[in-house]
Amino acid sequence: MDQQAGLLRLGIFAAILAVMALWEALVPYRPAGGLRNPLRWLTNFGLLLLGAALSRFTVGAAMIATAILAEQQGWGVINQAEDLMGLPGWIGGLIAIVVLDCAVYWQHRLTHIVPLFWRFHRVHHCDTEFDVSTAVRFHPFEILASAIYKSLFVVLLGADPWAVVIYESALSGFALFNHGNVHLPGAFDRLLRRLIVTPDMHRVHHSSVPDETNSNYGNILSVWDRLFVSYVDQTKTSDHDMQIGLNEFRDKRSQSLWGVLWMPFRRS
Repeated sequence: MDQQAGLLRLGIFAAILAVMALWEALVPYRPAGGLRNPLRWLTNFGLLLLGAALSRFTVGAAMIATAILAEQQGWGVINQAEDLMGLPGWIGGLIAIVVLDCAVYWQHRLTHIVPLFWRFHRVHHCDTEFDVSTAVRFHPFEILASAIYKSLFVVLLGADPWAVVIYESALSGFALFNHGNVHLPGAFDRLLRRLIVTPDMHRVHHSSVPDETNSNYGNILSVWDRLFVSYVDQTKTSDHDMQIGLNEFRDKRSQSLWGVLWMPFRRS
């Protein structure tokens, strides 16, 4: 199953990446400065490759493996509910997806609150542009820690393996969508963000204004930001005038691949 799930996730990721890259190229919302900066693309996709390699040779498909183990051993709340109360499998799968999304919301929020976690997460936020490549700009150690964190929730929940595959595929797909340098018509965006996170909603999170950076933590469902009072509707300036990134890491050194890998170990 691990191989099938891996191929499925890779296929979905590649397809959405291609669609978003084409959308950005044809109708960019903000000036597409990132396209003229090969160093930035080297940094962002270099981090993607390093993160994938580290994951491959360490935890690998940790979430799926732990879900299979939990299912075999009957661990977790959902497995127990299915055995004791006859909870239908599809309901258990839906519950797992929703709870995992809430857990990842809090994981994201904690990376902004806990100084040690922020040291690694700021690699993602120091990007001075906002486009689909920003979605893959994470320090490899943060990717590793995230896999362990999510695996713990998978065991506690007793999440169905295929529910985990669906959630992980949706999570990576929405990350690409939410970081797109694209714009949806205002009325449609307002309607859509009642349920899911849109690019206009998530763009606020990448503002260089701290109050805006520390908002809109949602990944798939937008309800968590409203429920936990971290929702900001729009930036104080216009979408085109807002500054992206962190003020203390705008120099060329900080934007290089080596610079972002070393960033967690530097003083601000």
